[in-house]
Amino acid sequence: MQRFNWSQLDRAGQQAALARPALADSADLAANVKAIIAKVRAEGDAALQQFSQQFDGLTDNPLRLSEAEQQRLLGLLQPERKAAIELAYDNIRKFHAAQLPRDIEVETSLGVICQLKSRPIGSVGLYIPGGSAPLPSTVLMLGVPAQLAGCPRAVLVTPPGKPAAIDIAPEIIYAANLCGISEIYTIGGAQAIAALAYGTASIAKVDKIFGPGNRYVTEAKQQVSQDAKGAQIDMPAGPSEVLVLADAEANPAFVAADLLSQAEHGPDSQVILVSDSSSLLDNVEIQLAAQLAALPRKAIAVQALAHSRAILTADLATAVAVTNAYAPEHLIVQTRDASALTEQFDSAASIFVGAWTPESAGDYASGTNHVLPTYGYSRTVSSLSLTDFYRRFTVQQLSAQGMRNIGPAIVTLAEAESLEAHANAVRLRLAALEKTGQNAAND
Repeated sequence: MQRFNWSQLDRAGQQAALARPALADSADLAANVKAIIAKVRAEGDAALQQFSQQFDGLTDNPLRLSEAEQQRLLGLLQPERKAAIELAYDNIRKFHAAQLPRDIEVETSLGVICQLKSRPIGSVGLYIPGGSAPLPSTVLMLGVPAQLAGCPRAVLVTPPGKPAAIDIAPEIIYAANLCGISEIYTIGGAQAIAALAYGTASIAKVDKIFGPGNRYVTEAKQQVSQDAKGAQIDMPAGPSEVLVLADAEANPAFVAADLLSQAEHGPDSQVILVSDSSSLLDNVEIQLAAQLAALPRKAIAVQALAHSRAILTADLATAVAVTNAYAPEHLIVQTRDASALTEQFDSAASIFVGAWTPESAGDYASGTNHVLPTYGYSRTVSSLSLTDFYRRFTVQQLSAQGMRNIGPAIVTLAEAESLEAHANAVRLRLAALEKTGQNAAND
């Protein structure tokens, strides 16, 4: 990790210390993804089959994972993994069930009723990464809120696994089954996003797409979300990241382990350590070397550490300011009074408080959602929650008295904006009410 002394940096140096790894050539990436999406839109299943052969080495991908194949894979599931998935499912369900929205009704003026209602999104597509690290935990993070919201259709897509064979992890199938998902397709990458967004003969179009993925998946999600004929997406995202804020009392072995748990995600992941203790930074560096040597994904972690940072600050208050400036996806706080610091953070997507709360807890089984905005988006974008699986809409109803009460103000405002038709829609009603009132008086 590169090491910086915050107080010795000028403004430009401080910005450089908090810079994310540069993303790949976006122009080439965008063009390649656009071509993949166009081919899927034009050729449908035939394009998906061709991409399965090109990228996955499959000469005959049935696309949809049959019920029989799902049951075969479930038979391979180890009992201890099944139990772990069930524990995680229960905790995630408990936390998200507490987020159920409620409809509200307010009488803003006498005779003017306004309502806010929530209804589940009709069809959602859940993208589950595969590759070197299949993620059944992501199935739960997406499938549980879709299930709780009552989305009528939830479809799962995931890369098919090793070349020349369909090799979906049984943990993914079991997690999907717990969430009531049986519609599973063995496709990945930008082509999977295109299929979800526009539909093919085998895969019906969805309304909204959820889930993390590589840079091709991320770019494809961005592109389809900008097309009115495509689909909405959960959030913008980039490479995964963690910032650990620790003081002299933190356990350096714990800190190093937390940094490495994020670094092993991918070579473009970034980990940041911020501390007011020089000795803590020294000890963490020693622990990093020792723990890194034993990691199966050492090569990946080494690449991530190459663009990671250790930042020494003059005091804890400055460390908090540095943390807020970075706006981390994951923030781990290992300080003397970690709970007291929590209220001072205003830009982290998910916070892990105290020595016994590693980021791994949120990734798997504490109950919070691990689908989070990255690359600084957490300043304005929230972590995934149950409400993301609903659409919210308003209802308003005016009685005759309500029209009398607010109608004149509406006319005045419409005239101020030179929108005469708007004003006239109200004038006609006010006139009708006045006539009705006169007739009643004459009677």
